[in-house]
Formats: sequence, structure tokens, C-alpha cells
Amino acid sequence: MAPDDDFELTDFTPYLLNAAAEAQSQEFSRVYRDRYGMLRTEWRVLFHLGRYGEMSAREISRRASIHKTKVSRAVSALEAKRFLQRRPSEEDRRVELLALRPPGRAAFDDLSRAAAAHEAELEARLGTQRLGELRLLLRELAM
Repeated sequence: MAPDDDFELTDFTPYLLNAAAEAQSQEFSRVYRDRYGMLRTEWRVLFHLGRYGEMSAREISRRASIHKTKVSRAVSALEAKRFLQRRPSEEDRRVELLALRPPGRAAFDDLSRAAAAHEAELEARLGTQRLGELRLLLRELAM
């Protein structure tokens, strides 16, 4: 069977989605990397703790769809930066609960403002209606 001569990878929807996601992620990563020396997974762990409060690494892994090994590395890095603390769960001593410390809360607040500014720039570039439509389409594809 001959390949489809009309197929163009750069027009392939999964390719375009990945390229767009990577471009936006790289753009915002400069903020958390330059300000706090964070990697992407560290930002995502910090975000979940800042947004949802105390939780286990397993719960972060599940909510954020990040492999547990990567979450574990990010937790260790954030702990070394004194952004989070661990404590044993009262219900299950095998589980550690993670929470932001004041420096982690300050970093979360700062990066949340930066993320909102990044989103506002994207809205200015695309327009409110088109950005809203894009969000709806992306949510539909993610389900």
C-alpha cells in the first residue's frame, strides 16, 4: 500500500497540538526557570499544592498525569528549595502529605500572577472569542 501523497505531517492535528503546547510551555517555562530555578514538573507540583492544598505525591501524580518518579524528583527539589514540607498522614503512616511552606506560597502567588499575565497576552494575540473557542475545542479533545 502506497503512502498517502496528500498527507502532510505539519497539518496533522496531533502534531499541531503538540507543537502549540510545547511552544506555549517553553515560553512560560522561562518565567519559573529564571525566577526560581524550577523545572516544568516542579512548577506543576507547586501549582497543585498551591491551588488544591495539602495532598500526597500519589494524588498529585494522578491529578496532573505525571509519572510518580518525576513527581518524587520534583518534590525533593522543591523541598531542597524550602518551598514545601512533608508530614506523615494520620490515617496512613505510609503516606506523606505535602504542603507549601511560606516561600513556596510566595512563589506560587508570584507565578500565578505571571501565568495570568501570560494568558492575558495570549488573549490579546488571539482575541477573547477565538481563545474561548480554542479552550472549548481543547477540552473536547482532552475528554
